[in-house]
Parts: sequence; C-alpha cells; structure tokens
Amino acid sequence: MGQPVREYLLTLCVTAAVTYLLTGPVRKFAIAAGAMPEIRARDVHREPTPRLGGIAMFGGLCAGLLVASHLTNLKTVFETNEPRALLSGAALIWILGVLDDKWGVDALVKLGGQMIAAGVMVLQGLTILWIPIPGVGTVSLTPMQGTLLTVALVVITINAVNFVDGLDGLASGMVCIAAAAFFMYAYRMWFGYGIEAAAPATLFSVVLMGMCLGFLPHNMHPARIFMGDSGSMLIGLVMAAGAVSVTGQVDPDLLNVKAGGLREATHAMVPVYIPLLLPLTVIAVPVADLLLAIVRRTWQGQSPFAADRGHLHHRLLEIGHSHSRAVLIMYFWSALIAFGAVAYSANNASMWIVLGIVLLSAVGLVLLLLPRFTPRAPRWAERIVPPRYRRLARAVVDPAGAAAEAAGAEAEGEREPMPAGINGATAIGDRSRFVDRHRAGSHH
Repeated sequence: MGQPVREYLLTLCVTAAVTYLLTGPVRKFAIAAGAMPEIRARDVHREPTPRLGGIAMFGGLCAGLLVASHLTNLKTVFETNEPRALLSGAALIWILGVLDDKWGVDALVKLGGQMIAAGVMVLQGLTILWIPIPGVGTVSLTPMQGTLLTVALVVITINAVNFVDGLDGLASGMVCIAAAAFFMYAYRMWFGYGIEAAAPATLFSVVLMGMCLGFLPHNMHPARIFMGDSGSMLIGLVMAAGAVSVTGQVDPDLLNVKAGGLREATHAMVPVYIPLLLPLTVIAVPVADLLLAIVRRTWQGQSPFAADRGHLHHRLLEIGHSHSRAVLIMYFWSALIAFGAVAYSANNASMWIVLGIVLLSAVGLVLLLLPRFTPRAPRWAERIVPPRYRRLARAVVDPAGAAAEAAGAEAEGEREPMPAGINGATAIGDRSRFVDRHRAGSHH
C-alpha cells in the first residue's frame, strides 16, 4: 500500500503547487480584466476583490490528472472514460463560471449550463447505474432514471457549494474537509476490499483536495482573491463526480462478497447511498444551507435564486462571531459530519463512535453560544498563529498606540455606522486601511 500512497501524495502536491503558483498571475489578470465587481449589500468584504480564482483551480485539476496518468498505480484509472468525462464537464462549467465572474450570467442560464455539463458527463459514461437500498438490495436503473438522478445529484452539489461560498476561505476549506473524508472512504473500498471501480473516485478526491489546498492560502481572511462561480461550481462538480462514481459505478453485489455478507455490505455502503438523497453527507452543512435558503426565499415570495444575507455564515456573524470564528465553526461541523459518517461506515457497531460524535456536537453547541470568547493559543504555538490569538499581544502593545487605535476605530464607526455583528469590528476586524484606500479611489 506504500506505493499508491506515495503516488496519491505526489498527485496532491502537484495539484496544490500548480494551483498556488497560478493564483498570483490569475489575480493580476482578473484585476486587468476588470473582474472586480462592486460591493453588494449582501457582501461581507469592504473592498472590491478580484474573482476568477477558478482559472487557477482548473489549471491545478488538469495538472493533477496529467501527473496521475503517468503513475504506475493510478494510470489504470485512465483506461476508463471517467477522467475524460470529468474533464469535459469541468471545462464546460468552468467556462460558464468565468463568463459569470466577468459579465454576469442569469441564474436560469447557469442552471441550464450546469445541467448540460452533467449531461455531457453522463454521455461519456459517468452515470449512476444502480442504487443500493438497505433492506431491499441493489436496484438497477434504466438509462433515463440514471441520467435524471445523476443530473440532479450534480446540480444540487454544485449549488450547495456555490451557496456556501460567502466568507473568506469557507467554501475551499469545507470542500477540502469533505474531499479528505471521501478519500478515506474510497481508498478503503479500493485497497481494503479490492474494488477497482472505486479508483476514479479516490483520484478525484485527491485532486480536489489539492485544488482547495493550493487556493486556500490566497483566500484566507482577508482574501486577496475570490474563487468566484468559476471556482465554486468547478469544485462542486468534481465532488459530485466522485459521488456519482463511487455510488453508481461500484457494484454492491461485489461489495457484498468482499464485506462478508449482505448486512455488513449494507452498513459499509452507508456513506454511499446517503449521497443520493443528500449529495454527500460530507457536505451536509452546505446542502442544509441550500435547502434553508430555498425555503426562506420561497416563503418570502422571492425567487429561490435571489441572493440574500440569510445564509448560515451570515447568521453566525449576526450573533457576534468574528469572521475567522464563523469560518472555523463551519469547518468544525463539516468535519464532524464527514468524518463521523466515515467512522461509522468503518465500524458501525462501536458505541464509542456515537458517544464521540455526541460529545463533539455538544462542544460545537457551546462554541455557538460563546461568540465573544476569544481563544488564546499555547505559548509554543504563538509564532505560527495570527497576533489576535497570542497571549502576549495585549501585554507588549504600547498603551498610547492602543488608545490611538481604539480612537481611530471609534471614529471609523462614527463615520460608517453599521449593524453590530454584521459588518462591524466583530465580523471583519480592523480594516481601516482598506476603507481609506477605497475612499481615496486607489483600488487594487
């Protein structure tokens, strides 16, 4: 197993490195091309920020697949049509996202483009062939049923990721967590049970992790560039492709033989058949946000695609959490659900797993109820964390400088009154230099 792990690690590093190195030039290109839309009422950031980060992420995707196609254990994946199907759908959705980031595309047009990209993948063989249902067994699907189910899964996953892309580093971090959990499950199916049909999903998860890790340093708060729809729809499609591959391509009867019985196989397939109902339990938080947004907007008589400030991350800011804390809380819940599902699939009879999930859920609820609590890092970690989390930050600061900074922040609050906890100091932090620069007209 050592050789495949090294090959996956190499693919991950190449994808992340290419994405990271391309993001800087892409940022300059986005600024030159004018892909810096004005700040909208629902936005959290205060200054125009370039988009089109999806260009760098698409470059990382191509580089990762190119490297994997020349590796000993991974090149067998390219004997199937699934990588080609993924690239075809990804290219279409990426072009659509680039057009939207630059000029803006109507919501219904984007929905149609998403369905076309999913249809292209289906035509090349990346489709759901059967559904494992507990207590019933394997249910084969007709070509029409498989096509409709695949398109629905892809569209829901793309929009779930797109909806959650509202804070710096949120979407890329949550998708990276989801991809890591899904990689663990798919890798276990391939090398644990010897099911080669799980190999494409394993590769897609590794490439997706590399895309997110390479882009995340540029996208952390305060973000220097946004991935835009070209990036959010792209990573959503890659994640959906992995879900379709491992769900609809892996024969449950083969897993039945490998796992040692129908009951064991049914439990082992838990993180696989649930994605058909809620596209990937590993992104249950974005999916929940998507469903809540649709219900909320429909109840208010608005279009389900109308943008607002009612997403989960917006509500975290409203109750007083800082920008960074809101992102970390969303990370926490995503990791809890994702790795909890994977742990349950590995050993569903262990009561310790259930108790651990319950305990961590309680910790998460406590964090939600303490928005004003500021954590302090241990002394040994102070060099690698932001200054706001250092214990010595308050002790070494100059009192006169602190008073001047407080007066400046107060004066800024008087100049721009804003609702507390939404775009105030707790949500954004000290960004006065960006505000002054924006007023002076010197944009990036």
